[in-house]
Amino acid sequence: FTDHEGARKEGLPGAIVPGIMSQGLLATMIHHWAPGARIVKLATVFRTPIVVDTKPRCVGAITDTDDEHRRVEVDLTIINDAGNTSVLGTALVELD
Repeated sequence: FTDHEGARKEGLPGAIVPGIMSQGLLATMIHHWAPGARIVKLATVFRTPIVVDTKPRCVGAITDTDDEHRRVEVDLTIINDAGNTSVLGTALVELD
């Protein structure tokens, strides 16, 4: 996860960000958007590696709301520097 040359020898584009860190990026985005919110569920699909030392972009869109329980469902995406979707996800978020 930290050695670009070693990762390339293994066929990767460079050192990659661990999947759990990708989920952490998405969770951070949610908490910046809705401070005090509680993430009830976070599910992700990893499509392509995120290379260390790049600047991925996290995007979210509300796809469903539950006003009674103050919950929203959010579709999540991490887009790499090349504009490709690296991670797809869905979160169930309980608003404060």
